[in-house]
Amino acid sequence: MPALTAADGTDLAYHVMGEGAPLLCLPGGPMRASAYFGDLGGLSRHRRLVMLDPRGTGSSGIPADPVTYRCDRQVDDVEALRDHFGWDRVDVLAHSAGGDLAILYAARYPQRIRTLSLITARARALGVDFTGEHRREVVALRTAEPWFEAARDAYEAIWSGSPTDADFDAATPFFYGRWDAVAQAHAAAEVEQTNERAAGVYASPGAFDPAAARAAMASLDAPVLLLAGELDSGPRPHVAAGIAKLFSRAEVTVQPGAGHYPWLDDPGRFTQTVAAFLARGHAPSIS
Repeated sequence: MPALTAADGTDLAYHVMGEGAPLLCLPGGPMRASAYFGDLGGLSRHRRLVMLDPRGTGSSGIPADPVTYRCDRQVDDVEALRDHFGWDRVDVLAHSAGGDLAILYAARYPQRIRTLSLITARARALGVDFTGEHRREVVALRTAEPWFEAARDAYEAIWSGSPTDADFDAATPFFYGRWDAVAQAHAAAEVEQTNERAAGVYASPGAFDPAAARAAMASLDAPVLLLAGELDSGPRPHVAAGIAKLFSRAEVTVQPGAGHYPWLDDPGRFTQTVAAFLARGHAPSIS
């Protein structure tokens, strides 16, 4: 397994798939191993995906100090991976909670970002969080689903602050645009792929300085894509549009029928959207 050593001595593993210009991929969870990306719906046919296993997940080592699971402390891991390959600038894709890490990395190392693709991504680093009301907006969109009645109360319990493990299991279909065999297999792997202890540290106090991050993103000279799922609760499309306004060069696209994992719901549309954005990001500017 390809690996490198982080500044604190932790072994970091990464997985490479596909051909072409590199695309550095940061998984969400938080603290879920990159295996859940698969080939990102066939995006590996367009780009060489370099997918990091965050410290303490997948094939990466467990750090000596658990405080280093905090999101801001993992920025150095991303930079170590970039330096390992010797890239001057790199395209970065981040999903879900990985969006916070990508934003903090771009804030600290703006000169290293060629493009930034934020896929159904969080933006707590910018002071934006998803509310219970945002989550409930999705409920109204899914009432015709065969699983709706069994999942509705569990979904509400999650965002009201009193969930059980059974609630998380029952509400899982809300996170997918299609609750088919592919989605069910993908969801079944989550527990094994996630470091729950690390997830509890990821966004702990001190991880984010929204004012500083907002100032940095307002001057980031790199194209940014925010891809939201029509049926996703975090972020809702209107929330993604608000986040886009915090960047100097951002565009928003909403994938129809997609939940939190858009490359599973419609691989062709997802791949086309991201590949086209990356191609535009590499095109020479016209003055």
